[in-house]
Parts: sequence; structure tokens; C-alpha cells
Amino acid sequence: MSLNRPAPPPMGPVADLLAIDRTTLTAALKPLERRGLVKVLPNPEDGRSRVLKLTAKGKQLLEKAMPVWESTHAELDERLKGESESLRMALMVLM
Repeated sequence: MSLNRPAPPPMGPVADLLAIDRTTLTAALKPLERRGLVKVLPNPEDGRSRVLKLTAKGKQLLEKAMPVWESTHAELDERLKGESESLRMALMVLM
């Protein structure tokens, strides 16, 4: 989901969004690349860095996963009885 953007994002902002370092992101991307879900490409604005692009296959899988993601989050919000935002804020402090 963190790659679902109008333009392929650079690795740094994706790693920041996921609260992981770039080395961990690189390792996490390898199986997705092997499955043909993601491409790691040179950044057209700066050839030293890389951007991450969902492939057509990756977009199809994301489309299938979205209803599951949405229902899981709705269930979690319901179980937290209105405290989900407080939990998110508390978790942000840990970053």
C-alpha cells in the first residue's frame, strides 16, 4: 500500500513511512520483486537513488487485498471502541 502513489516513490520516504531502515526495506522488497509485484528502478531525477514501482500484477494483488485490509481495520477500530486514534498517537511516540 505504501507504494500505491501516482508517481513511483523513492526508497527513503517509503522506509520512513514504514518506520524501517533502507536495508530492511531492501530485504523486504526482494521477495516482492521475485514475484513480479514491484520493480526497483533508477530515480530519473537522481540516478544514484532508486524508486519503487508497483507492477500491473502488484496493483491487481493490492486491489484484491484492499477489501480485506479495510474490513480488518474496521474490525480493529470497532474492538478498540473509539480508542484507535489514541493508540495510533501512542505508537507514533515510539517512532
